[in-house]
Amino acid sequence: MSGRTHPTLIIGLTGGIGSGKSTVADALVTRGAALVDTDQIAHALTAPGGTAIEPIRQAFGDAVIAPDGRMDRAAMRERAFSDPQARKLLEGVLHPLIRAGTDAGIAAALQNAAPYVLVAIPLLVEGGGARGRFDRVLVVDCPTEVQVERVMRRSGLARSQVDAIMAAQATREQRLAVADDVVDNGGSADALPAQVERIDALYRRLSTQR
Repeated sequence: MSGRTHPTLIIGLTGGIGSGKSTVADALVTRGAALVDTDQIAHALTAPGGTAIEPIRQAFGDAVIAPDGRMDRAAMRERAFSDPQARKLLEGVLHPLIRAGTDAGIAAALQNAAPYVLVAIPLLVEGGGARGRFDRVLVVDCPTEVQVERVMRRSGLARSQVDAIMAAQATREQRLAVADDVVDNGGSADALPAQVERIDALYRRLSTQR
């Protein structure tokens, strides 16, 4: 995304599983930000009739396709997190399609004159190149044990499953190392509004200064 001449900031938003990325993104959207959510793009791609379904079927077989035609996320999770090669194969199918959907979403947001655009990418750090793709990187941060507790509570996954997912993600320290801005979501929800207000004001100011 570097080298753009338009004034709108493009912000890469990331954080580990259970950090509360969606909560922060939704709060910023209510203040006028545009959001391109790569998780939503991935879900559409792997829904019944989605563009990724046939390539996934060809790569992994019918065992990872649910009866209604969507990707069986539980079956694929088990394959991907137990076999690094399977994970790479899945990424090879999905990532180019997600990238194309992301670029289309950003273009639409720019046409609608959003004050700034958030691009939510759970694995932004792992994919590399954040500095060339975004004007700033916003990390939603919380302690590792808080992540584990939240994910187990909301998903019903066992601790070992959550640990496997987190092992495939960047560490907390790696995310913070690339952050321009950080929202601390490790404590009470009451602490979020003031941080969100500060971030929103910062991005609006930076957009007007470009």
